[in-house]
Amino acid sequence: MVNEQFVLQRNCPATLIPAGDAVVLREGSTVTVTQALGGSLTVRDALGLYRIAPRDLDALGPRGTEWGASQAKAQPPAPTAGKFSEEQVWEALRACFDPEIPVNIVDLGLIYDLRLEPGASEQQKIFVKMTLTAVGCGMGPVIAEDARTRLAALPGVEHAQVDIVWDPPWSPHMISPAGRLQLGLE
Repeated sequence: MVNEQFVLQRNCPATLIPAGDAVVLREGSTVTVTQALGGSLTVRDALGLYRIAPRDLDALGPRGTEWGASQAKAQPPAPTAGKFSEEQVWEALRACFDPEIPVNIVDLGLIYDLRLEPGASEQQKIFVKMTLTAVGCGMGPVIAEDARTRLAALPGVEHAQVDIVWDPPWSPHMISPAGRLQLGLE
């Protein structure tokens, strides 16, 4: 799907990268996919770079709808109730991507802290502190909400909270060996 061009079949809500502003890509516009990870697409047109959320992939026509459905099926099976583990939380976070960098937020080194607390009725509360690669990145709230939504969807989760922090400042040294390999830095 990467480098594939699409003519939008309807007006499509999107997020301008890196500003994080909500925009509408107009029906009939041509976009090219630059990244297809985590269930969302990063596309570009003559004016900029945008993130299209999974719920709006049908704007790309049947191929976008098919890709979105295949991504939903490719998700790991939901853990059964009562078998909640910290590893499931990490896997959910590994499904989140910066729309400009083809590495998940865990391997990118953006997760600074993960805390689990017991909630009511054997449920869990999840608290995450994450950072961004650049302080001025307007995509921070979008990425944090993607992570929070994925965590909240895990069985046995009562509450999920993702906070953006800036200390310590992120640097490329925080990228995991797997992330460095994906980026061609090793």
